[in-house]
Amino acid sequence: MTSPASVVLVFLDPAFPDGRLADASKPQLLVTDQGATRGDGIFETMLAVGGNVRKVQAHLNRLARSADALDLVIPPEDEWRRAIGTALSEYRSEYPPASAAEDELVVKLVVTRGVEGAAAPTAWVQVSPTGALARRQRETGIDVILLDRGYDSDAAERAPWLLLGAKTLSYAVNMAALRHAHKQGADDVIFISSDGRVLEGPTSTVLLAHAGTSDDGTSVKRLITPQLDSGILPGTSQGALFTAAKAAGWELGYGPLEPQDLLDADAVWLISSVRLLAPVNRIDGKEIGTPSVQKELTAELNELFAGIQ
Repeated sequence: MTSPASVVLVFLDPAFPDGRLADASKPQLLVTDQGATRGDGIFETMLAVGGNVRKVQAHLNRLARSADALDLVIPPEDEWRRAIGTALSEYRSEYPPASAAEDELVVKLVVTRGVEGAAAPTAWVQVSPTGALARRQRETGIDVILLDRGYDSDAAERAPWLLLGAKTLSYAVNMAALRHAHKQGADDVIFISSDGRVLEGPTSTVLLAHAGTSDDGTSVKRLITPQLDSGILPGTSQGALFTAAKAAGWELGYGPLEPQDLLDADAVWLISSVRLLAPVNRIDGKEIGTPSVQKELTAELNELFAGIQ
């Protein structure tokens, strides 16, 4: 567990152009803040490697889309970028990395609606070290179970007030799903819609791949993700990896996907900004793909992903 001593907080504050440093070991949020009392807010989680935040523009764009979905007015991009710079600089000065391999940090952007009647939201940047679990799951893979999310795949279009596809602070259901998976001896979850479509993980995007040869003997690799209009959060990592994979000659596809498509794939991954590519070894106890093919495809995609900024 990360201790408050190894966390740096920087609040976005009009009186501090580059952000206001705050002591993470002391209380900072009012108990009446609607982020705490109602989960009324949004967030983004990014990975910084060597002091550089990956895909920062994509995350800022998604933060803005989530804010629009919640009718939440948030600070402009330039304020976020300055606060991110302040937080990273402070962290790396206070806690210099022991080695280049350990120079990975989690950068979290959080905005709440503030206290009742507040004229401005509460907004801050949090920097902390990555956990060993995320790094281990990249290397060893994960076992997942399928869980019914309780919505059909048209719910997002039919009921936009459900905020499906927005990255909100209301993560109690996501965390409950992970706890349920752990009780079943699994590491993670893939949500399925009530009409049988593959959606996403509680904190990740689903990817699957097929590898083969065409009639003329040419190698063909196809990377597929669920349809984005099914109420899932558009993954910044998935989007960036698709761009890199297309440039490298991969074919790309967007669902619709059913559970059997996962079982028939040569490889399946859960991908997110901090954990990166986590190979799925088993789904509901059934082994996925061929280990040697999965290993080869994972290595190729990791190499493509490493070049993404």
